[in-house]
Amino acid sequence: METPQKIAVFGGGSWATALVKILCNNTKQVHWWMRSQEAIAHIQNFGHNPKYLQSVAFDNQQIVLSNDLKATLAKVDWVIIATPAAFLEEAFEGIEPAHFANKVVFSAVKGIIPAYNAIPARFIHKSFGIPYEKIGIISGPCHAEEVAMERLSYLTLACPEATLAQQMANALSCRYIKTTTSDDLFGTEFSAVLKNVYALAVGICHGLGYGDNFQAVLVSNAIQEIERFIDVLHPVHRDTKTSAYLGDLLVTAYSNFSRNRTFGFMIGKGYSVKSAQLEMNMIAEGYYATKSLYEINKKFNVDMPILQAVYNIIYDKIAPAVEIKLLAEKLA
Repeated sequence: METPQKIAVFGGGSWATALVKILCNNTKQVHWWMRSQEAIAHIQNFGHNPKYLQSVAFDNQQIVLSNDLKATLAKVDWVIIATPAAFLEEAFEGIEPAHFANKVVFSAVKGIIPAYNAIPARFIHKSFGIPYEKIGIISGPCHAEEVAMERLSYLTLACPEATLAQQMANALSCRYIKTTTSDDLFGTEFSAVLKNVYALAVGICHGLGYGDNFQAVLVSNAIQEIERFIDVLHPVHRDTKTSAYLGDLLVTAYSNFSRNRTFGFMIGKGYSVKSAQLEMNMIAEGYYATKSLYEINKKFNVDMPILQAVYNIIYDKIAPAVEIKLLAEKLA
C-alpha cells in the first residue's frame, strides 16, 4: 500500500517537531507550517527548532518551511494538525472548506476545543466540511521527547476508513516507531482528551504526597471512567485495555515528560493555576479539557468522580488535600 508523499504538518511545538522527524524517514519532502517566522529562520539556518526538541536535526533539503497557511495547504493532499487545541480555531482563522477540498486530515491535537466543547475531529468536520471518513487521529502512547531520542514508541492511527489509517501508519512507521490502526475515531480521541485530566489528578496526588499504591488505584479507576464515558458517547465494541486507551493513559499519568502530570504536581504542591501556567510556559491540555468534559457530561450524567474532583480543584478552587481525601473514599 502506498505511503503519502504530499504531506504537511501544522504546528511549531514538540509534537509537531517529532512528527516531522518521523515523516522524514519515509517521505522525500515534508511541508511544515508554523506561525513563527523567527523559528522558521532559525531552522533554516541551524537545522533545529529553537524552542522544542532542540536535539532533533533536520535536513533543510527535505523540509519546506512556511508561515503561509493557505499556500502550504495548496501544495499537499495529506494534513497533520498538531497545534494546541485551545489555539486551533485561531490558527486556522480565514481558512474555508475550499482550502481543504479533497484532503485527508489527521489530528495530532491532544485536547479539546474550549469554545465549542468539541473534539478536534468534530471541529474539523464542522468548520471545513471534511467528511468523517477522511478524518483521523494520531494517538499514543507516545511522548515527543522519546521520539527525539529514537526510543521505541507506538502510535495508533484511528480513522473510519481503514485504507487511509493504514496509509498514515505507513508514513509514520520506522525503526523506532511501531504503528497499529483502528476505526474508533471518536472513542480514541475522547480517550486521548480524558487521559490528560487523569494525568492532572495523578500529578495533584503526587504533589500532595500520596504514594504509588494510591496512584495505582486512581489510574485503575481512571480507565474505568474512560470506558464508561466513551461507551455512552460512542457505543461500539472496543477494548480499552489496548495501547490507544490504557497505554496512552499510563504514559501520560506516569511519565516525567507529561506536562499534564507536571501541571497537576504543581497544583498539589500549592501553586495557583495561573502561577503553574506561567512557570511551565507550555500548554497543559488537561486544564482546558477538564472544564469542557465537565460541561459535556452534564448532558450524559456518566459517573465520573475523578473528573469531578479535578474540576472542583482547578475551577472551584477547592483545596486539593480536601478534595482528594473525599475522592479517596469513592475509589475502590
